[in-house]
Amino acid sequence: MYRLQLILAIFVFFLPISSKSQTSIDSSLHYRKAIINPSQPQDLASGVHYFSKKKNQDLALRDTLNAIYDLRLLSIAEFKIGNNFSSENHIVEALNLIESMQAKDTLINSRVGLYNQLGRIYRASHNSAEAIKTFDKALLIANKLNDSVIILNNKANIYKDLLDYKNALRIYSFLFEKRSHFSNDYQTTLVTDNLGLVQSKLNIPEGLQNLRNALKLRQKNNDIIGQHASNTHLSEYYLDRKDTTKALLYAKKALALSDKLNSSSFKLESISQLMNLNKNPLIHEYKKLTDSISNAKQMAENKNAYLKYNVAEEQKKTQASILLQEIESRKRLAYQALALIIFLIFIGSYFIYRNRYRKAKIEEVYKTETRIAKKVHDEVANDMYKVMTSLENNSGIDSKVLDEMEKIYTKTRDISRENSAIDLRQDFGLQLNDLLLGYKNDKVKVITRNLSKMPWENIPELKKTAIYRVLQELMTNMRKHSQATFVTLVFQKEGSKIHINYRDNGVGCDLFKKNGLQHTESRIASLNGTINFETKQGDGFKASVII
Repeated sequence: MYRLQLILAIFVFFLPISSKSQTSIDSSLHYRKAIINPSQPQDLASGVHYFSKKKNQDLALRDTLNAIYDLRLLSIAEFKIGNNFSSENHIVEALNLIESMQAKDTLINSRVGLYNQLGRIYRASHNSAEAIKTFDKALLIANKLNDSVIILNNKANIYKDLLDYKNALRIYSFLFEKRSHFSNDYQTTLVTDNLGLVQSKLNIPEGLQNLRNALKLRQKNNDIIGQHASNTHLSEYYLDRKDTTKALLYAKKALALSDKLNSSSFKLESISQLMNLNKNPLIHEYKKLTDSISNAKQMAENKNAYLKYNVAEEQKKTQASILLQEIESRKRLAYQALALIIFLIFIGSYFIYRNRYRKAKIEEVYKTETRIAKKVHDEVANDMYKVMTSLENNSGIDSKVLDEMEKIYTKTRDISRENSAIDLRQDFGLQLNDLLLGYKNDKVKVITRNLSKMPWENIPELKKTAIYRVLQELMTNMRKHSQATFVTLVFQKEGSKIHINYRDNGVGCDLFKKNGLQHTESRIASLNGTINFETKQGDGFKASVII
């Protein structure tokens, strides 16, 4: 029992959907027929209303193929009503939708239909040259006989409008010979009717019979649009032969059919034909003037939407070209930026490498100095001390020799001390203070300012080592050569730089940078620092260090 209820529920659930889908298909077929072959005055208007709504629904559902189909039918309906501009706009919209699709090259039938309709609009707009071009474009891609028949017939109509009856006859005659291959009576009556009219213009006897045969078959098939064309052509046939009675008869029939179609363009055509039958010269003059004004207005407005479409396509290509140029420009900028970044990285790497290399060289120099100092102390000084000790026990050695050897030992020890390793793990401020106080004695006063205030813990070890050695060199130089009794050292921190100002009250000298001072300059320069000396005889010695 439960299973039966479930089946019934599913059936009831899906039934409305299936029913709705079938209703939609039936409605589309009904309104398509109302547009293609209208039989009531309201058919075209109702078809436009239905497919306008359906087009919006299909676009909302992104059903592009059905939207193109809707637009094509809307264009046909508007054209039959006489709204050429609206008809053109629908074609443009449809062509734009095709261009937006990836599979646009496969939509041949849609393109053929749209180009054919466009050619008809060109014809109605009195733009024969563009109409022929458009029909030829449609013929190039048409792959069905039915399509080719319609397009060739429409192309021949252009020649007929231009009074080029020979070219028109050539095409109509070719199609008439192929009529056995036509798929429906519509194509047969279309070709037969147009062939009959052209034959009548060229006074070919078969013309009247072909016109009558076409009308008879159209009446049989209840083709109201076709009957309108046949009656108009028969009216024209008798008018050409001055039989105004029959010409008026067929013209009135065409007018009645245009009322049935509720088409302003067909009605205008019928009224125009009736005016041609009127013998009043003022009416003929009025018609000639209105036709001239209408044609001029049509040409002035130039509302060919496909021309706009072509312009739009050119604009798209131009925009695409501009966009491509912008992309290329952005690529060039990106490449330039990348090249600049690589260059900056290269320059940065160079300076980093150079800095590391310089640092490594400085460290190597300090290590070498320390190694030499250790070697001087451990080997030379110790050996010298042993020799002195052994000679002191020898009574035959001159005391002057021992004094000289002691001097040599003292110098060796001093060299070792001056270049011995600095333990930077200790408080550097205290180490530097001990160094400077080591040069203080009863004759020399050493005064420092701001030494204890300096943030030594934030200063790199290489700078500390350089400062230590430079001050050691200055103080040693002072003790050996200056005869100074007063030395001042002022320390300052400005940004990342350390400023040290040295001054003593010694005898001064003519500045000549010997090995010691040269070595001092080299130490400071290796760390991108500067050291300046200022001295003269009798005015002491000054040095300014920035590191």
